[in-house]
Amino acid sequence: MFTELMPVIQDRPLTITVAAVAGGKIKVCVVPQSQDKDGKVNSKIGYQAEKEVKKVPESAIKALTTPLALTGTPEELDAGLAEQLTTYAAAHEQLQHVIVQATQEIADAVKAIEERNKTKSKSKAEKSAPAPTGERKEAPAATQSETLPLAWCAPAAPAVSVNDRANQNDGGGQ
Repeated sequence: MFTELMPVIQDRPLTITVAAVAGGKIKVCVVPQSQDKDGKVNSKIGYQAEKEVKKVPESAIKALTTPLALTGTPEELDAGLAEQLTTYAAAHEQLQHVIVQATQEIADAVKAIEERNKTKSKSKAEKSAPAPTGERKEAPAATQSETLPLAWCAPAAPAVSVNDRANQNDGGGQ
């Protein structure tokens, strides 16, 4: 009996009750006890990650304390108790493994979200921070001769209006 229950016992304390019931039958109850760590499964999810990380359902956490209750004659219990306890312990162990794995995945996801948020805030701070005095991040302005063809660098001719051109072509307008 205890060999079959060992996977559950290693994780949490159990209460086992045995009582006589009507008709010469016996009722055996195996009740896993809740622990403080059960309620802390979702505690790693902070305010910032709350919208992005799904919590472990309360029903899954409460399932860790689901009791096993068997009723039968002493002969029936002697014959089938070990098998029932083995099945119960395997299901409990699997559920415990899934919850531990989910807890680790939640912790990893929260850590990744925190890192992402730190990276975002650092990049925003770098973009909005002014350049320190004495240092300029701007490239030096290129001179006209470096960027434009030489013909374009010649000083502009004085602006001439359309009337002035007409007067020049007519011989001064006289």
